[in-house]
Amino acid sequence: MYRHIVYPAQMETQSLGYLRVRTTTQNLLPIEDVTIRIYSPSSPDRVIEEFKTNNEGLTDMISLPTPPINYSLEPSSIQPYSNFDMQISAAGFESVYVADIEVLPQVTALQEVTLTPVPEPIERSYIISPHTLYAEYPPKIPEPEIKPTGETGEIVLGRVVVPEYVIVHDGPPSSSAQNYYVKFQDYIKNVASSEIYATWPEASIYANVLAILSFTLNRVYTEWYRNQGYNFTITSSTAFDHKWINGRNIFDNISFIVDSVFVNYLSRPNIIQPILTQYCDGNRVQCPGWMTQWGSKSLGDQGYSAIEILRHFYGSSIYINTATQVSGVPSSWPGYNQDIGSTGSSVRTIQEQLNTISEAYPRIPKIIVDGIYGPETANAVRIFQEIFNLPVTGVVDIGTWYRISRIYVGVTGMGV
Repeated sequence: MYRHIVYPAQMETQSLGYLRVRTTTQNLLPIEDVTIRIYSPSSPDRVIEEFKTNNEGLTDMISLPTPPINYSLEPSSIQPYSNFDMQISAAGFESVYVADIEVLPQVTALQEVTLTPVPEPIERSYIISPHTLYAEYPPKIPEPEIKPTGETGEIVLGRVVVPEYVIVHDGPPSSSAQNYYVKFQDYIKNVASSEIYATWPEASIYANVLAILSFTLNRVYTEWYRNQGYNFTITSSTAFDHKWINGRNIFDNISFIVDSVFVNYLSRPNIIQPILTQYCDGNRVQCPGWMTQWGSKSLGDQGYSAIEILRHFYGSSIYINTATQVSGVPSSWPGYNQDIGSTGSSVRTIQEQLNTISEAYPRIPKIIVDGIYGPETANAVRIFQEIFNLPVTGVVDIGTWYRISRIYVGVTGMGV
């Protein structure tokens, strides 16, 4: 269901973006009847809209006014997104206030909020920093794309593994900033939403997501910061790593793409470690030999595929590799889709996990656990995909497989 907020004076010319809110506990259990209030930063005392979450912890989709889409399709001094503030409150839980949520035209912003039970009313606040393509941030300090393992002998991982969490230091390495444990996929979605615009061509978004993934997995594989005596995986400083913004919203199309490729990274022949794929915006900062974000957008406009974009900037020897192990899930992706006619233990795993998830999300129907992927299983998968903002296909692809696994781990408490 959609709810539309339109300013009468702008009805003929305004663009619209979309916003949806999900509220859950730490175990990913939905929280129903949460009150959501939307404010304009220019009128913080006036509620634009008030609505509540349903029994899946979700709000209706609402439309909000935004600048025209062309401001996000080329470098511009005009802010290409609208900002809104949000207050989230529910009886028995802490309140959350998020300032400067970013809403772009023609795409859906997702604000996912974890609420903690509390005996007394308290409020937790987030202020979302401006997007890196709009505001000025320190440029990346160049590093070798392949870490020289022979110099220190401190590389401790024997193969590339997708971690369950990364520990993000919210500032430069030597600062006294706070560390945050962030789910790996959530980290990638946050960075991509902070550093590129969700209005860009799909191939451009894929290319940038793959670069972010490879860079991050290089930090994980090489234990880069731990080998320097730090207790974190990566920082939120653009001079050293990527811009991660605590509490920010993401975008649904970026989320889809990350879910479909988060086990991938970029390699060169005869090199085990993921490539440290550095980049810059290509507008304020130039970086020969690296990808430029605006350049990747231009190539996407010209019909280049993601790998063609990446090879244009990083050279023809680069290719997409796959990590065979994903941490924090009961079983890894079997390597092929589960669809009508599929049989075996992988189908049984999906059926068992969906039945468990349906205890918390009862719109998902109970299904017979027989290891046969029939119409009932496909229907349960479609409903799961609809609830969790995945493409509704009824097919368990890699993104759906790992989302089912993640929700299953959450609702059963396995990950706590």
